[in-house]
Amino acid sequence: MADANAEIHRRINDLIDEEHRLRGDGAPGDEPEVPDADRRRRLAELEMQLDQAWDLLRQRQARREWAQDPGRARERPTRVVENYES
Repeated sequence: MADANAEIHRRINDLIDEEHRLRGDGAPGDEPEVPDADRRRRLAELEMQLDQAWDLLRQRQARREWAQDPGRARERPTRVVENYES
């Protein structure tokens, strides 16, 4: 159970790291090397994947709180989670 959460957190951190690289959020003066159209497309993909990962963590937490098996939580399609508010 904890291992699954740790894996989801690792995935989230990897996605955030990639997002920062694409946005040029690294060292001062660090400019992204990906062309604008490709970068925007990938950033949109990353945002959707992050929404899915955070949703999965929330599902697991809710299942634990209600004495249900968190292992039964499933990643939902982006169309379901993309407009959720935190």
